[in-house]
Amino acid sequence: MSADGGYDRRVCYDAIAGCGAKAAIPPRRGAKIWQHGNTKQERLARDENLRRIRQVGRAKWKRESGYHRRSLVETTMFRLKTLFGNTLRARSEAAQNTEVLLRLDALNKMTALGMPQSYKI
Repeated sequence: MSADGGYDRRVCYDAIAGCGAKAAIPPRRGAKIWQHGNTKQERLARDENLRRIRQVGRAKWKRESGYHRRSLVETTMFRLKTLFGNTLRARSEAAQNTEVLLRLDALNKMTALGMPQSYKI
């Protein structure tokens, strides 16, 4: 799960770990290790991220962890909301699911129409 530095909190890491997901949240600048490596407890994902950032740098860590995919998701959501609005019109949950799938299908078709077609010569 990718999130920006605003979610660099224990509560968020606990929720992510509870789901069994891996967290890709950049620690804030000047962040400190929460649990030092000499304890016998399981290592915290945030501390491992922080250690890796200190080893290779923040930019390389973002590439390694796939953190930059978050911006692609944010761009997609922006496009979706710009084209179709911020709210759903359907009332029931099943109809809302269908409405979202239709919107995504329309967005995918618009994207495909705008993509250049290249051929090997």
